[in-house]
Amino acid sequence: MNWEQLDWPALERLRAGFLSGSAAAAGPYWAAPSDLASYDLTYAERIGWKWDALLRELTLRQWRPPAGTTLIDWGCGSGVAGRRVASAFGADRFASLLVWDHSEHARSFAATRARETFPSLAVTAGASAPTPASLPGAYTLVISHVFNELDAARRAELLALVAGAAAVLWIEPGTHADSRTLAAVRDEVRATHQIVAPCTHRENCPLFQAANERDWCHYFAPAPAGIQNDSNWVRFSHRAGLDLRSQAYSCLVLSAAPSDQLPAGSSAARVLGRVEIFKPYARFLACDATGLHWLELTKRTDPALIKRLDKAPPVPLYALTHDGKRVSAMTPLVEPASPSAGDGF
Repeated sequence: MNWEQLDWPALERLRAGFLSGSAAAAGPYWAAPSDLASYDLTYAERIGWKWDALLRELTLRQWRPPAGTTLIDWGCGSGVAGRRVASAFGADRFASLLVWDHSEHARSFAATRARETFPSLAVTAGASAPTPASLPGAYTLVISHVFNELDAARRAELLALVAGAAAVLWIEPGTHADSRTLAAVRDEVRATHQIVAPCTHRENCPLFQAANERDWCHYFAPAPAGIQNDSNWVRFSHRAGLDLRSQAYSCLVLSAAPSDQLPAGSSAARVLGRVEIFKPYARFLACDATGLHWLELTKRTDPALIKRLDKAPPVPLYALTHDGKRVSAMTPLVEPASPSAGDGF
């Protein structure tokens, strides 16, 4: 598939279904392999940028899923999520890759692309949905943009698979509704799994307090360098009505094994959404063990950090000292070995 061969009627049909929430109502929506090929080059690639952002954070934090597990791409679509995870951690970290989708077209396409990308990795296209009992050993579960398409029975099946996983990497759209759905899952599984991301604590999710009903846990993934000047992507964005500058997403990363990736204590916080930069200060929503807080960091307190927050923000994990409104100290907890202007997250 290339840009000249794109099946625009198929892409427009798929996007209309995703936006209306009716995509899965009538069963599998992949009508032909060409649907998946067009989708993989365009919309799936944008989803890949979200995975790149999350996987970059996990790599900087030196977190990896357990070695030797089966990598399961559940609801795989074109398989972009499983391929991104295998690329980030190394295909040799996994015993095999299992792709599953309710569409036979999707299973076949995802498996073929994975075999082309990782010729030494054993790849299987599951004919039926995997269950903990059907799997030969420990598994790492990858889930991407599926939860709002599932009925109650499928949701229960997926959550049972989550409960038995050695590790879970999960991305959903960064909408208010999808974020809160994922946060509810987070509260269900925190008794059995360590929360690697996004949370810095194991308390009840503060989103569900009455005072926070308008807020949600989401982030923005940047497009790769040069996309804004790529004529193919520019034409695609104009026709599809998309903003390529950043992609909103919500995430949940879980580990069945203990994971002490962040310092213990309430000072560890995550900044949600975008930081607002004003002339004398920056304003943002932070989540820590004490709840959600709208905070202000004045330029007088840390002018260098405010400049970074405006131009090239670090991974949004900080040691924060605040009084519930104003920040007195704010230190990034995750930094690349050689920070540069292109290291924004």
